[in-house]
Amino acid sequence: MKIICVIPAYNEESAIYDVVSQVKQQVNTVLVVNDGSTDKTGELAHAAGATVLNHLINRGQGAALKTGTDYALKIGADVIIHFDADGQFLATDIPKFITALTAGESDIVFGSRFIAADKQNAIPKFKKNIIIPLARLANRLFLGVRLTDPQSGFRAMTSRTARIINWQQDDMAHCSEILFLAQKHQLNFYEVPIKVIYKKFGQKLSHGFKILKDLLIARVIN
Repeated sequence: MKIICVIPAYNEESAIYDVVSQVKQQVNTVLVVNDGSTDKTGELAHAAGATVLNHLINRGQGAALKTGTDYALKIGADVIIHFDADGQFLATDIPKFITALTAGESDIVFGSRFIAADKQNAIPKFKKNIIIPLARLANRLFLGVRLTDPQSGFRAMTSRTARIINWQQDDMAHCSEILFLAQKHQLNFYEVPIKVIYKKFGQKLSHGFKILKDLLIARVIN
């Protein structure tokens, strides 16, 4: 079984070497999509042992994941992992996703910071009490999707699932779109607990409103 991890990265030179070094111990191949970085992200990812794909301009996390996922399929991936470049996720959680997929009952597995089995995540209060509840509500109202963690970038899917789910959102709204498409195509999905180490705040409320706007526009067009 060929397991490939796709890591979208934009100006992550401070973390990318360590992230790749840790992830490559858990998978067969690490693909870093250098999304128009202006620093040494691409060079350091390559030095750590990743295959590096380059976007000439910054296109967004969703677009970078799409580039990496399509390439992973071309080189024969059986399982594709999506993982962040900033060092907030733990590579040692990857086996949970692989186990859930290889058990044969799930087509796609999502990481969750909110499953009762893991109470160790010190989530910033504004994100925990405002942004995440709003994201859950938006997913239920506009997409009909119910998961404990609506904006996790840590997920894994089979190659069959990756061919079925053809997301179009280039930016952060891809998280919700992937959830929606998994449900639309009646795929079996599952959540596993993950630990997240917050080194920076990350998403702002304005980013949440942009995600909502992107989803609404996509819903109207489609």
